[in-house]
Amino acid sequence: MKFKVLDQQMRQYETTNDLVVMPDIYMVARIDGRGFTKLTKETHTFNAPFDKTFSDYMLQTTQHLMHCGFKVTYAYTQSDEISLLLDLQENAFGRKLRKLNSILAGEASAKFSLLLGDIGVFDCRICQLPNIAKVVDYFRWRNEDAHRNALNAYCYWKLREQNQTAFDANQKIKGLTTAQKNELLFQLGINYNEVPNWQKRGIGLYWEAYQTEGVNPILQETILVSRKQIVVEKNLPMKEAYSNFLGKLFTHHEVIS
Repeated sequence: MKFKVLDQQMRQYETTNDLVVMPDIYMVARIDGRGFTKLTKETHTFNAPFDKTFSDYMLQTTQHLMHCGFKVTYAYTQSDEISLLLDLQENAFGRKLRKLNSILAGEASAKFSLLLGDIGVFDCRICQLPNIAKVVDYFRWRNEDAHRNALNAYCYWKLREQNQTAFDANQKIKGLTTAQKNELLFQLGINYNEVPNWQKRGIGLYWEAYQTEGVNPILQETILVSRKQIVVEKNLPMKEAYSNFLGKLFTHHEVIS
């Protein structure tokens, strides 16, 4: 059998069931660490509940993903997860899910592993959202999840410092309201309001246009050149203020893009 015929026959098994994201659907890539609890608590001894070095690795990985060939409107990272809002007109790889998922997971895994000096693996899934309101809801959801997890983590690890077992610490927290958890921390010497916002609310990243001086190579004249840079926001607002922040950011992006 000639190679051309064999190639045509075999490629259909690879591509027949390809799923493609339809045009005018917003794509948010959710990228999560695989087995990171063991990686960060046993294999490597990062500080609990939050570690500045680990957070910097996640931040650098997120920035790498914003430079790796996809048009990213907004990125968000908290704990061991990253969310990327792709430009509505992004058409890389024909919007094939298997390509988007595999490449983004691979890029994240490679960058984080280089930073860590060990193997760190991420998976990826694409959330398909019908309108910008749902996109705002998605990031609001991850922001609220970060706050809930941070509060629980502070309570848990502070109780562990008091020589309570993992089981007892979890039982102590179980069923407590947010106010009660705040009070528990206060009794243990932590004012949760003073915890850094990047730990409670995660970190947002987006592109910002700016102008710098350049030289026209033909006329040899100084001109203003438009450039883009990543803004890292470690003090994200909360609740409705965060929704408003995102709404303005996405509207601004649509105007300038």
